Amino acid sequence: MQFNDFGLDKRLLSTVEHLGFEAPTEIQQKSIPAAMKGHDLIASSKTGSGKTLAFILPAMQRLMKNRALSKRDPRVLILTPTRELAKQVFTQLRLFTTGTQFKAVLILGGENFNDQVKTLEKDPHFIVATPGRLSDHLTHGHFYLNGLELLILDEADRMLDLGFSKQLQQINKAADHRKRQTLMFSATLDHAQVNEFALELLNAPKRIAIGSANTEHKDIKKRFYLCDHLDHKQAYLEYFLENEDFQQLIIFTATRADTERLATELKNKGYSTVALSGELNQSQRNQIMDSFSKGQQKILVTTDLASRGLDLVNVSHVINFDLPKHTEEFIHRIGRTGRAGSKGDAISLVGPKDWVSLKNIEGFLQQTIKFDLVESLKGKFKGLKPKKKKVEKAKVIKKAEVKNQSNKPKAKSNKKTFLVAQDAGDMPVLRKKQALKPSEIDKNTDEEN
Repeated sequence: MQFNDFGLDKRLLSTVEHLGFEAPTEIQQKSIPAAMKGHDLIASSKTGSGKTLAFILPAMQRLMKNRALSKRDPRVLILTPTRELAKQVFTQLRLFTTGTQFKAVLILGGENFNDQVKTLEKDPHFIVATPGRLSDHLTHGHFYLNGLELLILDEADRMLDLGFSKQLQQINKAADHRKRQTLMFSATLDHAQVNEFALELLNAPKRIAIGSANTEHKDIKKRFYLCDHLDHKQAYLEYFLENEDFQQLIIFTATRADTERLATELKNKGYSTVALSGELNQSQRNQIMDSFSKGQQKILVTTDLASRGLDLVNVSHVINFDLPKHTEEFIHRIGRTGRAGSKGDAISLVGPKDWVSLKNIEGFLQQTIKFDLVESLKGKFKGLKPKKKKVEKAKVIKKAEVKNQSNKPKAKSNKKTFLVAQDAGDMPVLRKKQALKPSEIDKNTDEEN
């Protein structure tokens, strides 16, 4: 299948060709026709599969071929969980709106609120935004969504995980036109909150799942190394930096403190390095990502802030200095390499504190993880043994008690017994729902006599 098989406008096809997209990816092949027919859509696929183009092309096609439902309200709203992803989507969108009459704006948290008010007053056709800041503008009445034609939620699972459900509900309620179409993209469809939310937002949606939630790129080589402690991890990291042939490299850490510490150490050793963490303001984060994407630095040290959405085609290696707490993040982390059909390497350093995360990843991937080894860095840590269950000990004690107390009456059997009640002496036995034991009958008779 080719892009011209979709029936897209010639201007769109020209831009697609100019950008070097030769053939649609699997998610594009299935999503674009469904979206162009006007269906609501809930779709999932692995990272780097081309989801952005899967909703930009139908959105552009709709605006080119259909009249607006409202003269002033925005026609398309694209929501993303993070500022970085919003910026990336906006950059790709601008490639298609350039040279057309359609205006696109970017609304993010951390940037000047009043400037954004002025931007919204210019009646843009496209809005790319994060839910929190857009909700603020909506609450203050700076724009309206009654005439919105297309609502697109990119990485809906991530937005819900970050606690944006109230903002999304508010936006959904405001965009109340009966002809509104909704496209929801998620890393997985096996997410209870996503499915619950889809029932609320979508109208008879088409469901598209490419691969599964625990499927990662085949082009990525995964390697795992056991480490004794922090200094041991540091030694492994230095080894890889000296011996691996990488274009650009991302190092993922568990904390902001480790991010800053590692970045400083690598800079001092002469490596071209930048650090990205949540402590930075939006302008600083934008500057860092711009410079790294342009190849001005070779190493990016970050937390999970950069694990999703960012399309960095020159990243050949990813190093998990610490394993992520949430197993899904492992897939998103290593998905920063091996983009656009290129080969990638994902190296994970596993210490005692990472062991639980490793076993969770193992279960998530449904694979038995094997460890690699650098002989000169061989350590003592071989993994943690599972803790013995206390229940098993309790069972042993019970058996011993039974042996010592063999004279005690046996426990009641779970099997139902049916006894025929008989009169004892001159007193009739009172019939109850449960049959009485012979000993109980004798006791009752003696007491009444």
